[in-house]
Amino acid sequence: MIAISSPKDLSGTLTIPGSKSHTIRACVFGALATGTSYIHNPLTSADCIAALTAIKEIGADYEMKDGLWIIHGAGTRLHLPENVIDVGNSGSVLYFLTPICATMNGWSIVTGDESIRHRPVTHLLDALQQMGCETIISRPNVNAPPIMVKGPAKSGIVVTDGILSQSITGLLIAASLLPGKTEFILRNPKETPFLTMTELWMRDLGIPINISKDFKRITVSGPMNYPAFERIMPSDWESAAFPIVAALITNSTITINKVDTSKSQGDAQIVEILKEMGADIELIEDDPERQTGHLIVRGGNKSRLPNKGVLHGIRVNCSNYPDAVPALSVAACFAEGEMVIEDIGVCRHKETDRIVIMAKELSELGAKVTETQDSLIIHGANKAAPGFPLHGGTVHGYGDHRVAMALSVLGLGLNKGTVKVHDAECCDMSFPTFYTTMNEIGCEFKTRNK
Repeated sequence: MIAISSPKDLSGTLTIPGSKSHTIRACVFGALATGTSYIHNPLTSADCIAALTAIKEIGADYEMKDGLWIIHGAGTRLHLPENVIDVGNSGSVLYFLTPICATMNGWSIVTGDESIRHRPVTHLLDALQQMGCETIISRPNVNAPPIMVKGPAKSGIVVTDGILSQSITGLLIAASLLPGKTEFILRNPKETPFLTMTELWMRDLGIPINISKDFKRITVSGPMNYPAFERIMPSDWESAAFPIVAALITNSTITINKVDTSKSQGDAQIVEILKEMGADIELIEDDPERQTGHLIVRGGNKSRLPNKGVLHGIRVNCSNYPDAVPALSVAACFAEGEMVIEDIGVCRHKETDRIVIMAKELSELGAKVTETQDSLIIHGANKAAPGFPLHGGTVHGYGDHRVAMALSVLGLGLNKGTVKVHDAECCDMSFPTFYTTMNEIGCEFKTRNK
């Protein structure tokens, strides 16, 4: 699919779908539970559907209703997969389910789509080997699935880098199923808000877990039986980043309803980053008990601030919220001065190498971008400034949902021209209604088949 965007000012109200990170965790914890769990407001995206499909292979089952998923947990019936587990495009499902399968006696095979078959796995397999498992990567000299793991894993001490939080989450869940205490020593923990999210889930479900303040030591005790639960999935801050940036780079006022104020999602920090850049954003808490609120975002000449919504570049460390990098990169293109988005080496191991791809595609549209090993340096020029460098063009999403959404948003802020984004259908991975929802506030995105 090709998505076409052109300069537009926005107004109105929208609601962001449920959190992908929370929804996938809910599916996995529901699968391990004894009894039936109820997930309200799940994100009905390709990645979350992949989680539902995968948990059936280990003994769970599910029902999908409008706004409600019902998970019938495997509990004590948890078993070795009878088939190959296909995780689709979901790195979370890959890294969560592989360690869980490794707790069982026998071989499990895990693979996924083309993108997954390029995701690094040696760090995870090394940790599982330390836990007594056997592991095989099917293709010689390729650090990616298909992979095979043989358990049962054993508790003990595991030393690993901790750079990819999804792998650590999978190991923590697996450790809770094992007899004894497992201690994880993380040499270089990144994406730590996602570890906090996992910790909150496990604590709420009665699992003994302790994470040090620096995230370098984590202990989990087991074996534990997971109880069934009923939870409402909060809205997804990772998806909220795109309408926020869309409003800021245009002369717009929008309201985003039912945002998550629980502080369980690290990407909520994007609001503070953008405010430091000069953005006019209000976060108003509506329901403290349910931890929901709404955002009012004012961009350009709609801003109430003295500088009328002029963004300026800053230096920001995004190691804890690397999924915000594509949206922040677009905001930086419309800022005055230099923006340094640093400590984002983990972005090279997402759906694409986001450092390479964002540098390449933004440059195609006239941005001045410098790529380093673990940073992006964007030399912005405010839209109203003489010589505003951005222009229309044709770019690609490369199967990466956040890249496709970011590039689509960029077209809204141009002075003239259009941006055509190929492979735009990949937005289904996290925000299936992205184009229709954004059109409700005036984006007028046009989509067509290739």
